[in-house]
Amino acid sequence: MPVPDFLLALRKHVGHDLLPLVGVTAVVVGEDGSILLHRRSDDGRWCTPGGILEPGEQPANAVVREVREETGVEVVVERLASVVGQEPYTYPNGDQVQILDLAFRCRATGGEPVADGDESLEVRWFPQNALPGMSWRIHERITYATQDRSEPFYVT
Repeated sequence: MPVPDFLLALRKHVGHDLLPLVGVTAVVVGEDGSILLHRRSDDGRWCTPGGILEPGEQPANAVVREVREETGVEVVVERLASVVGQEPYTYPNGDQVQILDLAFRCRATGGEPVADGDESLEVRWFPQNALPGMSWRIHERITYATQDRSEPFYVT
C-alpha cells in the first residue's frame, strides 16, 4: 500500500522508531449479507478495505474515502463495530507501527467493484459462509461488524 505523504515526512524525523497510528477498516455488508473484499497489491492477500487516518480527517470520512479508492464502491457508515489496539508490527524496511484500528460496518450505496491497480488487484463480494483465506484479524472484524449489537467491541 502506498505510504501517505504525511507519514513519509514524519519518518524523516523519527526514523524507524515505533509510531502509534490510527487505522480505519470498512466491513461493507451487502443487502444479501455478502462482504466486500479486495486483494491487496502489496502482498496479494484478501482483506477488508481500509487505511491510515490522515491529519485532520474524521474516521468515518476516512473509511468512506478508503473504500472508494480501493474498491470503486460508495458506502455510508452504519456504525462503529470495533476499537482494537493491535500488536506492534515491524515492516520489512524496519519501520515500526502500532495501529489503533477503528472498524466500521458500512452499507454500499453505489459504484461498481473495480480494482484500482494501485492498492487493489481484485475486488469481489463474498458470501459470509465462503470467505477466502484471510488473517484471523480480518475475520474478527467481520464477525464484530455482522453481529446484532449496537455497541462496538473493544478489548478490556
